Amino acid sequence: MAGLLQALVAVSQKAAEVARLCRAEEPLFRLLVAEKTGPDRNARFLQDFKTLADVLIQELIKHDLGTQFPELRGHIHGEESSEFRDAEGGTVTVRVCATPGDTVALLLAVLGPEQMRAAELLAEAVHREVTLGDTELASINPGVSPEDVGIWIDPIDSTNEFIGGREDVAAVDGVAPGGLRSALVLVGAFDRRTGVPVLGVINEPFFQRDPQTGRWQGRYHWGVAHGSTRLCSLSPPAPRPCPRVVLSRAEGPAVRRALDSLGGGPPLLAAGAGYKLLCVALGLADAFVLSQATTFAWDSCAPHAILRALGGGVVALEGALRARREGGSGETPELRYHRPQPGREGAERWANREGLVAFVHPQHLRAVLAALGDVPGL
Repeated sequence: MAGLLQALVAVSQKAAEVARLCRAEEPLFRLLVAEKTGPDRNARFLQDFKTLADVLIQELIKHDLGTQFPELRGHIHGEESSEFRDAEGGTVTVRVCATPGDTVALLLAVLGPEQMRAAELLAEAVHREVTLGDTELASINPGVSPEDVGIWIDPIDSTNEFIGGREDVAAVDGVAPGGLRSALVLVGAFDRRTGVPVLGVINEPFFQRDPQTGRWQGRYHWGVAHGSTRLCSLSPPAPRPCPRVVLSRAEGPAVRRALDSLGGGPPLLAAGAGYKLLCVALGLADAFVLSQATTFAWDSCAPHAILRALGGGVVALEGALRARREGGSGETPELRYHRPQPGREGAERWANREGLVAFVHPQHLRAVLAALGDVPGL
């Protein structure tokens, strides 16, 4: 259904507006920066506002998609728990209520009665209608039915960069090592039966400042990879002869040294799994390599769909290396999003346990696996 792709883009736009609002409006910004005050961070409100901003964005996406497509209800998943403590020690479940006034009342139960203006600003934003001016989207029919998919949401990927709010981080070969640029909204759809990602939207709320107004401007990217359909708002980047990789700062020295041998230049470093995946889709890097189990289904589902639409994908690093050592032929299995990890609890059920490699061009995947084949521990 064409409407499902449009709906994913629309909810990402509303989510991006809420993220920008939290940094632009003084009552909300004060709560955000209070995260930096260490032991005193809860002195002014009942809950971690960073988490509330995440949860509210997640819940508005659930609400809007579930309202438009009732068959999706129960199949929309996110990173955050929606439960918070109230002033009396009870539990408040954050949700989008029937009216803005009801949503204000619910938010006050979490933030405390002195935060009326902050609650009103948030409620107004989550109840506001979003109209897309993207005429291209209206003409696209990806052939994906809402009754066949589940949704993964990362409401604010790279939350620490969102809170830190740095705007003066200089890009290295087009890649921002950190700062607000790496704070993204990710909404992806996967096939409930196979777990294959089929639709993805990456929204960049803090892409650039408007030179006239000084306000943040965003942009979004989408991809469709369903059956034989491959559609994307991006064009496949041209492959470099020698792949250049983007890594987490926490990546180990053995992996870094091995990837240096690829000849594509020193690895680029960036914050946020979603942002590093986006760098590959944009052609700023040829591969994102992560050797640790520090990403989750909500981090990778939406970017994975976009990479598939461009002809690439995301594979489990350890599994891909095993297949290579065993002389396996054919395509390396990609990540799936419909089944939790057995024997795990909480968020760990949805961890990408074997690391990952993201790519657009298969020859770059093969080069990365060849370089990492002899790294101890992989």
